[in-house]
Amino acid sequence: MLIHGSCHCGNLSFELVWPVASETIAARACSCTFCVKHGARWTANAAAGLTVHRKDASLVEAYAFGTKTADFHVCKVCGVVACSTSRIDGRLYAVVNVNSFDDFDASRLVIGDVNFDGEEESERLARREANWIGDVRFLG
Repeated sequence: MLIHGSCHCGNLSFELVWPVASETIAARACSCTFCVKHGARWTANAAAGLTVHRKDASLVEAYAFGTKTADFHVCKVCGVVACSTSRIDGRLYAVVNVNSFDDFDASRLVIGDVNFDGEEESERLARREANWIGDVRFLG
């Protein structure tokens, strides 16, 4: 299943190749202040593939906070956070913000709340390595 997504102005866009045709897609609403303030809800599948396009890469900011083990890719023009990446042992992993999906029926999303407070950095990286998208490419 192919899912297209983008920021509001279109400078940052992506194709998400979901490994199975499914009626629903699980997404997580993280309780950290960054995700709450941006209204981000994240999804990933370890068997998925993600290609991110930047029309103008200079207008995309990689923002890191806390443990600085993830970069949130923020469009400098419209402020949308379309995806987040984490480099683990030289490999790039990603999650995508379902709020940036284009032409997708939001009723197919199953949203659950998550809280990663108190998670050790090694546990965090292991969770990402197991669950995040492991086939990630950035173009432009």
